[in-house]
Amino acid sequence: MSKSTSPLESLRQYLPEASFELVIPYIVDHKVHLTITRARTTILGNYIGKHRDRNHRISINGNLNKFSFLITLLHEIAHLLAFEKYGNTIKAHGTEWKREYSQVLALFLLKKIFPKDIEEELMRTLKNPAASSCAEKELLRVLRKYDVGNSHLLLEQLKEDDFFKIKSGRVFQKGNKVRTRYLCREVATKKLFLFSPVSEVLLVN
Repeated sequence: MSKSTSPLESLRQYLPEASFELVIPYIVDHKVHLTITRARTTILGNYIGKHRDRNHRISINGNLNKFSFLITLLHEIAHLLAFEKYGNTIKAHGTEWKREYSQVLALFLLKKIFPKDIEEELMRTLKNPAASSCAEKELLRVLRKYDVGNSHLLLEQLKEDDFFKIKSGRVFQKGNKVRTRYLCREVATKKLFLFSPVSEVLLVN
């Protein structure tokens, strides 16, 4: 199976200390069907609004470190709160979602849940939340410090002309930087692709 529904108490193991009691009211009061999934390469979490007899549904990747897990969960809870207040006609990461996410995030920052370095980056996030934590490069760099057993590197850590593999198994050669991204050539097809400097890759010797 690719995912499993978790009893509420088991959620504690995925969260930073002291955050469980703050999270649970959102889950219980809004009758959220929460699912912890295996790693997904394209998303960290997902929200589906309630519809007829189906409750709100949130799924979060279970391989995230505790701080990344909490931030992703708050991101999806903000979608729920925006849905409850404004319906399903608003933009996914528009003004309404940003307002809800900022308010929820501010509450957790007041409780001093996060280490200082993550807290500082989240304070910057409050000014204009991004559509995903992966879109905020500095936050991603800081969060990776708390990963355990992650053998991947960030593309920006590789030297020019190094070969690297992405999660799908495709192999590329790192090229020069074009504005904010690296131009890389796929070995098999010789085609050029642009990569974010914080893309997670495996160095190929």
